[in-house]
Amino acid sequence: MSTTASHQVTAGFMPLFDSAVLVAAGEMGFAAREGIELKLQRETSWANIRDRIAIGHFDVAHMLGPMPLACSFGLTPLASETIVPFSLGLGGNCITVSNAVWQGMAANGATPDLDPARAGTALGALIRERAGREPLRFAVVHPHSGHNYELRYWLAACGVDPDRDIEIVIVPPPFMADALAAGRIDGYCVGEPWNSAAVAAGTGRIVTVKALLWRNSPEKVIGVRRAWAEENPEALAALLRALHHSARWCQDPANRGELAALMARYAFLGQPEAIQMPVLTGQLQLGGGAERRVEDFFLPFDKAANFPWKSHALWFYTQMVRWGQLPHTPQNLAIARDCYRPDLYRSALKPLGVALPGANAKVEGALKVATPVGSAGASLVLGPDGFFDGQIFDPDRIDAYIAGQKRA
Repeated sequence: MSTTASHQVTAGFMPLFDSAVLVAAGEMGFAAREGIELKLQRETSWANIRDRIAIGHFDVAHMLGPMPLACSFGLTPLASETIVPFSLGLGGNCITVSNAVWQGMAANGATPDLDPARAGTALGALIRERAGREPLRFAVVHPHSGHNYELRYWLAACGVDPDRDIEIVIVPPPFMADALAAGRIDGYCVGEPWNSAAVAAGTGRIVTVKALLWRNSPEKVIGVRRAWAEENPEALAALLRALHHSARWCQDPANRGELAALMARYAFLGQPEAIQMPVLTGQLQLGGGAERRVEDFFLPFDKAANFPWKSHALWFYTQMVRWGQLPHTPQNLAIARDCYRPDLYRSALKPLGVALPGANAKVEGALKVATPVGSAGASLVLGPDGFFDGQIFDPDRIDAYIAGQKRA
């Protein structure tokens, strides 16, 4: 549904493949067809994205899933009420280590199969072997990121205390592979293409992936200043429709070549098209000649990938509490519950007759196989959504979940 009115929307993004839905919305004409003049601005760090949306330089932005929560909690230098009316996809991250660390893991039983439990157990054994030496240093992109929480979740479930047994530092995504090659870090968790870049350079090995740590799990979102959303409801609804059409286009295998060529442009990723293909196909080169195909490695549209589930926001909240970033209080829980806005997603997309989940939250980790679910509009399939350690997150039992979480 196009509109004759023209809305100008300024959007910040980071050079990561999971900005593709936002980039394609602008570059492939989906935004223009909805009456949106979308101005894309590439940034160099998540901290810049966070600060520029807080002060109003950006109306919306490609953001880390937990970042709008952190902004709304006041955990950021410039607190700002930020909401999430749209998710940009599921999955897409990997954990990559140096060749030296991989050799140590392999000596302790790791194999190039991406199995999180086997890789984590081997890494834990290597860390114990190194007792008394400088701890291994792993990088994540931001303290309030899915990368930080999934790295910590993986390590803790495998018996490694992420605060005592290793060092975790912050490195912007485009610098990860270079930092690994320079020996400044020993491993990292980041979105593509910055894992495949290290493999292509011969300096890193992919040891596991987000899509196996927590299947079909949330990653990047569209963060929106609440004040802008309330002042510009028509512009926001038009933008969400444009993003919906863009996400469907990005998911279509017939468009992979065109999408890879678009993202390879210097203005977006500036990396060769071949480096983009693993995220599109799930066929990952792991390093050392090993490769593995990962089902649902990154989904920009399928399985309700764009729906802002409140249960995703609430799981991120539990991890903020778990790792000491935030106290668990009724007030904080209410902020977390109100940050993701499926109501705005529904109102914008209902006229299109698209599949809309029947609920705003779901039990995470309960679906062992892909499952048709009740929805308004077209049919909808969700899952599998299991955590690798078999845990279940019920958003109606948050107190029990928080109480049951271990540090290692």
